[in-house]
Amino acid sequence: MIGSKDEVVVEIRNLQKVYRDFWGRQKVRALKGLDLEIRRGEIFGLLGPNGSGKTTTLKLILGLLFPTEGEVRVFGLPASDVRKNQRIGFLPEESYLYRFLNAEETLSFYAQLFNIPARKRWQRVNELIELVGLGWARRRQLREYSKGMARRIGLAQALINDPELILLDEPTTGLDPIGTREMKDLILRLRDEHGKTFIMSSHLLADVQDVCDRIAILHQGELKELGRVEDLLKVEDVTEFRVRGLSKEAEEEIKQVIAKHNGQLLSMTNPTTTLEELFLRIVRESEQHPGRRVVGRQLPQTTQSSKSS
Repeated sequence: MIGSKDEVVVEIRNLQKVYRDFWGRQKVRALKGLDLEIRRGEIFGLLGPNGSGKTTTLKLILGLLFPTEGEVRVFGLPASDVRKNQRIGFLPEESYLYRFLNAEETLSFYAQLFNIPARKRWQRVNELIELVGLGWARRRQLREYSKGMARRIGLAQALINDPELILLDEPTTGLDPIGTREMKDLILRLRDEHGKTFIMSSHLLADVQDVCDRIAILHQGELKELGRVEDLLKVEDVTEFRVRGLSKEAEEEIKQVIAKHNGQLLSMTNPTTTLEELFLRIVRESEQHPGRRVVGRQLPQTTQSSKSS
C-alpha cells in the first residue's frame, strides 16, 4: 500500500516510559515526553549515546513495550494493534536466528509465518539472498556465519514480508567498512526505488549523516534536537570558499577584501576527504587492478633512487 509522501506513518505524542523494580519503585525513566512524526518515504534517524532511549522507542513503536504515558500510532493504528505488524520489518541490534538452519531455510521459515505461498516464497527468498550479497553462502548453516554475514541475513529476514516501514536498530553492527557502505547504499535504494520508510537507531554519526533525511537526537530519554540533517549541520555564521588555480597574488587580494569588511579568515587550506572514502577507494582500485600498489603520492626521485640502490 503506497500512500502520499505527506502521510504520517508513525505518530508519537508525549511518550513516556518508566522501568520499575520488583517493588514498583521507579528504576529508570527511559523516555520523557517524546513527540515525533515520521512521514512516508523518509529515512529517520534516532541518534544518541547508549542508554538514551533509542531502543525503547523502537520497541514501543513495535508494541513490544507499553508506554507509561502518551501514545504511539502506526499507520493510524495504536501500536498495540497487531494488524500493523504485517506492514513492518524489524532488524534488532542482536538477531536471534536458528543457527542450525541455512540462509534459504531461515528465510523460508519466516516467510511461512507471514503465510506467503510456496511459489512466491521461494522467489522472495532468492531475491533477498542476492539483495544482501549472500548468494555464495546460501546453503551454509548460520552457525558458520561471521557477525557481518549474520547481520545481512537478519536484514533479509526483516524484509521477507515486503514491509512498508522498516525499523533498524544499529544496522551496521559487526560490518566492516565495505559491508557498512553496502548496507547504507541498500537502505537508500529501498527508499528511492521502493518507497520504503525507515526508522534507524544508531550511535554512529557517520551512518546517520550518510543516509538520514531527518534526525532526532536523544539524551537520557529527552529529545534534544530534531530536524533535517543538512540544516542541523549548517554553520550559519561561517562562509566557506573552495577555489582551484588561484595565484598567490589572488589569495593575498582575497585576504585583504575579507579584512576590509571586518571578516575573520579562519582557514585557507586544501580540502580533505574522509578516512572511509579513502579506504573504500583504495580497496576498490585494488580489486580492479590486482597486484597494483595504490599510493596517494609519489616519493621524491632521490628517495626512490636511494631505496633501489
